[in-house]
Amino acid sequence: MTKIIAEFNQAGGVAKSTLTQNLGYHLSLRNRRVLLVDMDPQATLTTFMGLVPRELEKTIYDAVVEEQPLPIHKDINGMDLAPTNIALSLAESQLVNADMRELRLHEALEPIKNNYDYILIDCPPSLGILSYISLVASNYILVPLETHFKSLEGSSELLKTVARVKSKINRDLLLAGFVPTKYDSRNSHDTRALGTIQETLSQVGKVFPPVPRSTAFTDASEKRMPLAMHAPKHPAVNVFEELANGIESI
Repeated sequence: MTKIIAEFNQAGGVAKSTLTQNLGYHLSLRNRRVLLVDMDPQATLTTFMGLVPRELEKTIYDAVVEEQPLPIHKDINGMDLAPTNIALSLAESQLVNADMRELRLHEALEPIKNNYDYILIDCPPSLGILSYISLVASNYILVPLETHFKSLEGSSELLKTVARVKSKINRDLLLAGFVPTKYDSRNSHDTRALGTIQETLSQVGKVFPPVPRSTAFTDASEKRMPLAMHAPKHPAVNVFEELANGIESI
């Protein structure tokens, strides 16, 4: 069965797009068929994958608002991509009164989902309708959170949203786990925060090894490629390998 995984956190700047791209790449290295779906109007993932958002004729907007076939760009570093651009920001208001709005992304994915082993959805940093329909379309949720004490403050609202989706419309939604990001082992604050995250959230779900803070991610994104292509010996490559192992086992 296709695993559809929403990378979701209502906070911005927690490396959702970086996580989506690099996890997808490591799954593709295992000969898994991977589709990335960019549901964030900021289009960071689309840009990371080498497309120019403003030049796109068709995006995820056309699929979820206009109910057209999902536009898919094939074989970008071994992965497929359903891209987006700023037009998707209009969907928040346009879907308010739309018929079956909760199922718009689910229905867009339905005709093509069996073509893939994994579909990874990069959600926007909000608790709005775009995130909601992404959770409705998913089997699992993977939560990236910055290695900072403030991350725990928002986790309760995030889990409430997941519980609401699970209780009302997607009873099969499961928590794949938490991924601490931007971790600097030289910083005592980060070390304490990581310990608190592991102690607190491990009672809710699996806490994966932290993704280190590194300028190598910026360099890789500037070159429009995953970290393992840009710097295959970087320590974070092993972290993503372990994460891919964990995702394959869920």
